[in-house]
Amino acid sequence: MLADAQIELIRREELENLQLERLKKTVAWSYEKSIFYRRSFDKHGVAPDDIRELSDVGKLPFLTREELHRIDVFDFLTLPLSSVVRVSNFDGLTKFYTTGDIRNNVEMLIRSLIAANILRGSTASIAGDLSDSRILDLLYALESIGATVVLRGSEILNADITFKLAENFLSCKNFNLYAPPEIGHAGMIYRCEENNLHVQEDNFLIEVSDGELVITTLTAQAQPLIRLKTGLKAEIICEPCPCGRTFSRISII
Repeated sequence: MLADAQIELIRREELENLQLERLKKTVAWSYEKSIFYRRSFDKHGVAPDDIRELSDVGKLPFLTREELHRIDVFDFLTLPLSSVVRVSNFDGLTKFYTTGDIRNNVEMLIRSLIAANILRGSTASIAGDLSDSRILDLLYALESIGATVVLRGSEILNADITFKLAENFLSCKNFNLYAPPEIGHAGMIYRCEENNLHVQEDNFLIEVSDGELVITTLTAQAQPLIRLKTGLKAEIICEPCPCGRTFSRISII
């Protein structure tokens, strides 16, 4: 089942045009507003005007998870604190969110939940701490759908959050969502009814470098991530999925 057919079934050419438009905006915004990105781009001799097509993302420097943890958070932030509506901290990493960031995160999770057949009338049991922004977004997404939510205690394993989603109390299915602290939310990758993993490509540009998944956020406002090396070994599958979604699939190695 689809939450947003207009986007999830978008023609590949239209999707790539949308990605390029958002990539240009993200790179220009980051260069103008973030002390870290301005220094990094200048050091590597690259500027926003160098981004003319999607493949030009390869001209930009990588961002590692280790580097992200070392960066002064205010050098990384692209907005004044007056524009921030939520601050969350997990694994020693502070993440800031604007209203737009939260809206996009919840929208991606709604797609993920509906693809898992979580609908109005479903019962969802969340294992996690609501002080974690990723869990809070999931709660908002479930409530937006109209599901009944049962809140439970923390249950976090290997930097991923385990969400237990049940259609009823007697028949329970478990679903894991990819939610590393560096990304700051749990909606980037979701599993369709064909059991394939899709990347929400209207919000992320993905690459694979030496077998490692690299992501660039296309809609993040407070803390854009440009060419973040995720540490996740993956392959991109471009063949059409039987579910009809045109978002690229990935295979976790």
